[in-house]
Amino acid sequence: MDRISLGNEEFEGRNNAYVLADDDADTLALVDTGLATDPVRRDLRNGLAERGYDVADVDDIVLTHFHADHAGLAGEIQAESDATVYVHEADAPLVAQQPAAVAAVEDRRRDRLEEWGVPEDARAELLAFLEAAEIEGRPVDPTPIADGDVLTVGGRTLETIHTPGHAAGLCCFELDGGDEAFVGDAVLPVYTPNVGGADLRVDHPLEKYTAALTRLADRDYERVWPGHRDPISEPTDRALAILEHHRERTETILEFLAANGPADAWTVSAHLFGDLDGIHIVHGPGETFAHLDHLRHEGCLAYENGDYRLRDGAIDLEAVVPSVRTHRRGSDGR
Repeated sequence: MDRISLGNEEFEGRNNAYVLADDDADTLALVDTGLATDPVRRDLRNGLAERGYDVADVDDIVLTHFHADHAGLAGEIQAESDATVYVHEADAPLVAQQPAAVAAVEDRRRDRLEEWGVPEDARAELLAFLEAAEIEGRPVDPTPIADGDVLTVGGRTLETIHTPGHAAGLCCFELDGGDEAFVGDAVLPVYTPNVGGADLRVDHPLEKYTAALTRLADRDYERVWPGHRDPISEPTDRALAILEHHRERTETILEFLAANGPADAWTVSAHLFGDLDGIHIVHGPGETFAHLDHLRHEGCLAYENGDYRLRDGAIDLEAVVPSVRTHRRGSDGR
């Protein structure tokens, strides 16, 4: 297994495409492909060439999720190589660029931005950013997969672990039934993956994401290979640190509402993140919404006319977002 580092100036730092090759069986697979931009296209083609391969040699592509910085070049590679492209069934319609699926995402985005109280000028800036990016690439003819499916690609076996939250179809892939996994954007080494704004299709995104983090922590891998930047050598600690981050963010939001009274997601987002531009115009209030929505469904907040307010009574934060201290490490949740 080998890693090709790909340029990415739009999102969370350099992407990774992972190369799985079985020279005896003459099979070649990629895990993720990067953005459909010329610099990334050159990075990927040059990286394959340095290893003695060409895009036409690719037999299989495994996508961790539909986001363009992971799936953008999949359609182009498939057209050139006739590769099979595996992606979770929830994300398959989006990588296929089915008009109804794309329109549903756009409708949900419009509704959410209005619901969150995002100003018109910020909405216009976001739309301009999305239209100018041109990073989606060609449509894919996907082969849908589901939790528990085992793929044999590039001479390796990958067990599919569905970990929604950041995206509805985000999957991790355990490598050869061992102590390593590809984790896409479920766990990142530097940033905390966006939850709530990165995929507006996900209902109760924080609940789903914390469950995904717990599932990965329970597997207690020795090393994982993320969608961005370098490998993570202590992934359980990193997963639990992200869980603690969300607990602390929940506390910050509760303190803000206690001090300032009812507020919409955009107002709370400004307190958390300050001024936002580009993709962060949806990521900031989206992550704020994920926390507010979770607190609402846990009975801590009331919601009326776009504003969230504290309900009367004490809040058991440990029950709302369990802390690292209460997580049972090494329980082998396989």
